[in-house]
Amino acid sequence: MTIYQKIAEKLSLPLKSVQAAAELLDEGATVPFISRYRKERTGSLDEVSVRGVENALKTERELEARKAFVKEAIAAAGALSPAIESSLDNASTMTEVEDIYAPYKPKKRTRATMAREKGLEPLAKMIMSCRVDSCDSAASRFVGKNGVADIDEALAGASDIIAEWASESPRLRNITRNSYRRSASLVSTVAKGKEKELAESPLAGYSDFSQTVRRMPSHQYLALRRAEREGMIKVKFSLGDESDRLDESLCRAFVPRQAGRDCVGIIEEAVADASKRLLRPSVENEIAAELKEEADRVAIDIFSDNLRQLLLASPLKGKRVLALDPGYRTGCKVVALDAQGNLLEDTVIYAAPPKEDIAGARRTLERLIKTHRLDAIALGNGTASRETERFLKSNSLMPQEAIYIVSENGASVYSASDLARQEFPDKDVTVRGAVSIGRRLIDPLAELVKIDPKSIGVGQYQHDVDQNNLKNALDYTVMSCVNAVGVDVNTASEKLLSYVSGIGPALAANIVAYRVKNGDFQTRKDLKKVPRLGDKAFELAAGFLRVPRGKEPLDNTGIHPESYHVVNAMAKDLGVHPGDLAADNVLLDRVNAEKLASTGVAGIETICDIITELRKPGRDPRTDDDNEAFVPGVGDFSEVREGMLLPGIVNNITAFGAFVNLGIKENGLIHISQMSRRRINSVNEVLKLGQRVEVRVVDIDPARKRIGLSLLV
Repeated sequence: MTIYQKIAEKLSLPLKSVQAAAELLDEGATVPFISRYRKERTGSLDEVSVRGVENALKTERELEARKAFVKEAIAAAGALSPAIESSLDNASTMTEVEDIYAPYKPKKRTRATMAREKGLEPLAKMIMSCRVDSCDSAASRFVGKNGVADIDEALAGASDIIAEWASESPRLRNITRNSYRRSASLVSTVAKGKEKELAESPLAGYSDFSQTVRRMPSHQYLALRRAEREGMIKVKFSLGDESDRLDESLCRAFVPRQAGRDCVGIIEEAVADASKRLLRPSVENEIAAELKEEADRVAIDIFSDNLRQLLLASPLKGKRVLALDPGYRTGCKVVALDAQGNLLEDTVIYAAPPKEDIAGARRTLERLIKTHRLDAIALGNGTASRETERFLKSNSLMPQEAIYIVSENGASVYSASDLARQEFPDKDVTVRGAVSIGRRLIDPLAELVKIDPKSIGVGQYQHDVDQNNLKNALDYTVMSCVNAVGVDVNTASEKLLSYVSGIGPALAANIVAYRVKNGDFQTRKDLKKVPRLGDKAFELAAGFLRVPRGKEPLDNTGIHPESYHVVNAMAKDLGVHPGDLAADNVLLDRVNAEKLASTGVAGIETICDIITELRKPGRDPRTDDDNEAFVPGVGDFSEVREGMLLPGIVNNITAFGAFVNLGIKENGLIHISQMSRRRINSVNEVLKLGQRVEVRVVDIDPARKRIGLSLLV
């Protein structure tokens, strides 16, 4: 079975589609480009499917590379047989490959290797072959040779060798694995002297924890590992009553049926030793790695989904914004931004204690709003946000529906970054932070791409998962969102451009440098004048770059330049000018896609995509959200009571529930069990980031300032 066949079977996709997608990826094409502009070649695989092929291809090639290495290593040891070669060729997982390699893998100095050095391997083989009537008699032949002092030492050495053979047996390893996967639990106990620290920790629930391996939720496993890593608990595997049955199963599988009683006892003791000393620890490490890999996958998927929702939040287009980064002692930083996010003016007001200059703050904001014709207010949700919000609403500086609360997560990271210093070299971090808050309202995608996704503050246990896998997943998510929306090549930042298909950081810098030197691009073709931007990069990027108000109207659509001739063919067939087709549904309804495809001008999928794009040229796929101002039901934690019905906004989603902004400093948690009357597998089945919800307070923990909620449906 070829790699393509394996992937097609694994993903339940057509073989031809998988092979085509894999070939395009090998040619350097990106996932967004393939799914958007190569539908005829892939059989219309969507982005999720193409991404699945990309990941599966990487996994399968890593497996094939490991097989080749193992085969070469075993051959070098002179032990490669047709049976071993066939087993390697048929292995479908890395675990199977490692099991085959185990007996031949270079080993550290172990009890078994020391026994071999004393020449005791022949004795071990004799016992396993059951060719001896008396093990003591057989062992006596080795006494006095190579430093073997007596019969007991000889038999102990032979047992060590047999134990190692048992530990390397794929059959015994699978029996042990299956036993652990079926019956093992993870059990925690408090580390000595850490009782108080754990009791005051958010991880206090893991002081006396037990959960079966097969039912272990991903978030609990990551929390368990964190508590153990911080030295607050000790975690171990427990098989309970299954422990003795496992050893019995191992003996039945390993002891030869024809073995005499004398040999049976030695072999059984060796198997028991192998189980305790070699097999169980090895399998426990393996199971732990599998649990970690699965927990990482779930956590990273949740983080990626949350990030996608944030990046694709609706922009507030065409609005000039007053942005405020609230504060107490140092005041509230205020900036005025035009509709493109350019800084017009910055200042400081004192709308909260201790100075609380309400009259002066009001006069300053009234002047800014009038002078710069501002349309909306973006208020950061950090320190002093509640007091500043009350000030804004009580003074009627703008209608309440024009006041937006914006997450500050990551704003401080951006404001101290090299990118922020380049944008605003003469401004301090507080002004840069306020600008970032305002720009997040104007265009969330364009602003949030400037920040390391891990700093945006969504997801769960982000510092506990594999950081390379997390980075790859989040980078892909950002790239996917950027290309789904499209980028104005004349206004996009270098960072935003770097995520465009086929561009990357170096070409993004070249595009910006060319733009600064030569002015705005007038057509997509002008991109070819950018240094080092060759034909391949142009092919991959052009369809995702927009040139508003340029010479070619189609340059402001998602139609790829390679397909402009299709639009011309449509227009010719209808007897109109190509420019007449844009947004004219009456004309577009007359296009006969099947007839046009039959001429060979393009495939039916491409033609249908072009018609869709022409119906709403230059459209923004980001949906309009409910941006009505949020009016909280309480003003402080002390006001919260069990049974209260409160409005809220979902601001983070995890595997175990959703955190809800109630308009106070402390977020409430809707546990997954409190979301629906039916059993659900994922919080995202019910809730989305930014969604407005009605909740009931079901539990309050004053000591930890925690609020438990249930979702009203």
